[in-house]
Amino acid sequence: MKLACAAGWVLSGLVLAMSGAYAQEPAGTAVGGKAKVSKKARAAAKKSVQPDARTLRVQREAEARAKAVLEARQRAEAEAKRLAEIEAREKPLRNADELIKGGKPAEAYLLLEPLEFERSGEVRFDYLLGIAALDSGKPDKATLAFERVLAVDPNFAGARLDMARAYYQLGDLPRAKTEFETVMGQNPPEAAKATIQKYLDAIAAYEEAKKTHMSAYLEGVVGNDSNVNTGTGSTISVSSLSPGLAALITAITGNPNPQIPPSQRRDNYLGVNAGGEISRSIGANWLVYGGADVRQHGNMVATPYDTTSTEGRAGVMYAKEQNAYKLTLVGGQAYSANSMRRDSVGANAEWQHTFSPANQLNTFAQYARNRAVGSPPTAPGTDARTTGNTDLVLAGAGWLHIMADGKKAVFASAYTGKELDVVPVNVIQPPDGKKRFDGVRVGGQVAFTDQVDGFSSLGWQHAVYSKPNAFIVNNGNRDEYQYDLIVGANWRLDKLWSVKPQAWFSRKSSNLAIYSYDRTDISLTLRRDFK
Repeated sequence: MKLACAAGWVLSGLVLAMSGAYAQEPAGTAVGGKAKVSKKARAAAKKSVQPDARTLRVQREAEARAKAVLEARQRAEAEAKRLAEIEAREKPLRNADELIKGGKPAEAYLLLEPLEFERSGEVRFDYLLGIAALDSGKPDKATLAFERVLAVDPNFAGARLDMARAYYQLGDLPRAKTEFETVMGQNPPEAAKATIQKYLDAIAAYEEAKKTHMSAYLEGVVGNDSNVNTGTGSTISVSSLSPGLAALITAITGNPNPQIPPSQRRDNYLGVNAGGEISRSIGANWLVYGGADVRQHGNMVATPYDTTSTEGRAGVMYAKEQNAYKLTLVGGQAYSANSMRRDSVGANAEWQHTFSPANQLNTFAQYARNRAVGSPPTAPGTDARTTGNTDLVLAGAGWLHIMADGKKAVFASAYTGKELDVVPVNVIQPPDGKKRFDGVRVGGQVAFTDQVDGFSSLGWQHAVYSKPNAFIVNNGNRDEYQYDLIVGANWRLDKLWSVKPQAWFSRKSSNLAIYSYDRTDISLTLRRDFK
């Protein structure tokens, strides 16, 4: 019985203990003892789930190692990317450098040129591009590249030396000389000094030779002239010239309307022209020069109208800044029909003013003394002295304008002058007296290609004579208008040979019909220059 009671007490105690351990009532609702047990249990449970200091340290170290590994990997990737970019940018430069050193600058230029827009301004790139351009025959491209190099590094002696070489190839010797002398002043290595001195010696020799310049030419001409004798192309009634003379002819011949038939003659011709000039610079502003030309024009049939002429000239020019002044003495002889000769001497003066590379003004004046000797053997009555002895005075001005593209140019000029008849008193005086004339000419030139230029000009002149002419109605003064149009082209076969086809149309209209005519001259000229 006692054992049973004891067992019951033990069982009851276990049940109560279990009830207290698992009670979850909120604070304040449980009795005081039970609440204290619950807080301790919770604290113990919380302590059991928190990591200790060692665990935290291990975790932090692991995190730090992982972060360091990530950062190292990122740095390695960035460095690899940077090196790849450097390699990508350096590879064309390295390849170009190898091509240049291997004697293949043209290939190097083709490699670098597409990258110029992107990499212009990089010293190494621009320098290699300049070397490739220079050594492959593109000095104009080279100067642009070297200018960029020197803008960044003015003390880059190698680039300045190559810039001088580029200017030398371009023919800009003053700039080349300046750059060579600048590099020489920087005390370069002996090998570079020797190279620079060779260039400077060559420039000095060229400048000395340039002081004296010689040139010559030879031309062969073939053509057709519709009016070799400048004769009238229409029938002229004698009564329109002189009613009295017409009546006399009618009385003698019985012809009621005597007429003068057309007199113009068409013929083919050959020509040979040759000439030369020499000039010499004196100081920085003065130039003296002289030259001569010979021209021969031979007709196939109308040989009485063959002509030969010679001309010589000598002069001096003074040029300073935008102005140039020239004074030239001229003299020559012209032969017609192998017997009639006209001698001439005179002087020409000219002033040129350059406003800009595209615009130039020139004024000119001329005096010529012409004297004729002899007469055609078949026509003694046409003694050349009756129309050949004159003193010519002329003055004018002109303008030249070059278009913006440099391939086209236009010009215009106007002039006025007079011819004074100075026939000796013992010779039959010409009927018309002094001639006063005015004229204008306009024209242009265009470059169709690098080898072919086209040109044209249009001229107009009005002349009036001082004496009344008995063959003109009411004894009026002889009054004439003359027009001409020239159209042609220059085709340069190379630097020394050229071909020039040309058409020249002219018309003279006079109130004295025998002086009116039309003329067309078509020619082809082959020219050889000597420089």
